[in-house]
Amino acid sequence: MIAGDIRRLMIFAPPQHGKSELTSVRFPAYWMGRRPDDPVIITSYAADLAYSKSRQARQVVESQEFAGLFPGVGTNPESRAVNNWGLAAPHRGELVAAGVGGPITGHGAMLGIIDDPVENWEQAQSETYRNRAWDWYRGTFRTRIWEDGAIVLIMTRWHEDDLAGRLLARDEGEWTVLRLPALSEGEGDPLGRAEGEPLAPARYSKPELESLRRDVGSLAWASEYQGTPRSPEGNRFKRHWFEIVPASAARAYRVRYWDKAGTRDGGDYTAGVLMSWVPGSYWYVEDVVRGQWSSLERETVIRRTAEADRERYGPVEIWLEQEPGSGGKDSAEYTIRNLAGYAVHAERPSGPKEVRAEPFAAQCEAGNVKLVRGDWNERYLDELTVFPNGLHDDQVDGSSGAFNRLLGLGESYEEVVEYYEPVRISPY
Repeated sequence: MIAGDIRRLMIFAPPQHGKSELTSVRFPAYWMGRRPDDPVIITSYAADLAYSKSRQARQVVESQEFAGLFPGVGTNPESRAVNNWGLAAPHRGELVAAGVGGPITGHGAMLGIIDDPVENWEQAQSETYRNRAWDWYRGTFRTRIWEDGAIVLIMTRWHEDDLAGRLLARDEGEWTVLRLPALSEGEGDPLGRAEGEPLAPARYSKPELESLRRDVGSLAWASEYQGTPRSPEGNRFKRHWFEIVPASAARAYRVRYWDKAGTRDGGDYTAGVLMSWVPGSYWYVEDVVRGQWSSLERETVIRRTAEADRERYGPVEIWLEQEPGSGGKDSAEYTIRNLAGYAVHAERPSGPKEVRAEPFAAQCEAGNVKLVRGDWNERYLDELTVFPNGLHDDQVDGSSGAFNRLLGLGESYEEVVEYYEPVRISPY
């Protein structure tokens, strides 16, 4: 960001791990040393907290160590107010501090920092407060950032629809995201940690974090400590309804149903749910392919998935949910052409999503739907169990679509019970 290579940065880190010290105290001071003519705005959920960070950043700039690193850069003795202090001539840099919703009108900046825009869990769960923070960002904060200016949003995630969630959904690909989970999730960890390794072991050891996980519960743990917020449990699917099994039926009706989206690095997901059924037996969710892809990437994934399904299972019917309007029709036709040689169909579902999902949910509740073991299981159950309260429902839509199409196939189903042979399925 100092060099101008990144202009939008989100940092998600757990409570009490030093994120504000680095981002709202040390970084503004370093910025002013390197770019002393480019002003800074610091905001937080409370003005007092923003003032505290401003005061500490000012102390750094006034320290002997800073003077040794950045000769000729110091504070203006006539401009030292904690809410607005500046650098001495010939430099024009200043730092303005305010609370979210507070007065920053009349000031502009090349660097804007938002440090935890919500105070607590209760605020984050309030749609009214989330809307207020969103309106403040768009109507006040964003308008203060100059052309080519930089924005840092550092926060503990509390809700899928928080300020970070809305920005990621709207500004596809614009933000660089650095997520630092309290306990590493293994592959892809930005610090190269092994799975389960704590973020700051000198402050919070692994046993202490495990104790915190038990005390705060899975919902708060995922949101606050791992940076992956989840919605409160919904009212239609329950986790204990689903048995995870190693095998499904070798010969059965199979449908791969796609709920498409044309997004990348934010926004909606594309999901393809593969489901099988032998009438008189169970339904099996065998595989879920899900991601945020551009239109071209999405069509490539759909084609490769069809090839893999055919190689593994033989004939698999493919269905697409066609979005309304000419754009939805064109997208469906493009996918059908892309899948030339396969049995592929498009449909325009009618009625609310909750109504369409009800037949599938009823069979899940009865224990008639099994999940074949795969690395997608946990993400799938996370979405189902918050439906319809979750931010995303693509896997629910794909599941209800596949289920309803299988019911239609079963109307003309011939006797296949003799083919009910276990086959071990491994994810691909």
